[in-house]
Amino acid sequence: MDNDVRELRTARGLSQKALGEALGVSRQTVNAIEQGRYDPSLPLAIRIARLFGRTVEEVFHVDDDTDPPTSDKDA
Repeated sequence: MDNDVRELRTARGLSQKALGEALGVSRQTVNAIEQGRYDPSLPLAIRIARLFGRTVEEVFHVDDDTDPPTSDKDA
């Protein structure tokens, strides 16, 4: 999953440490989210989005190369 956390954080002039403190997570967690190595829980994703005044969908982007699941009704 791609995200805009780094861009939003730097636009606000926040360090990874400051963002982590505001969210109640470690700097390492912020770094892992920004690097795409860690997908945050839904509550954390919501806190991130709210902190930046965005929706979760505006901050986090599902990879475009994954096909949506199909159901038997589609066949």
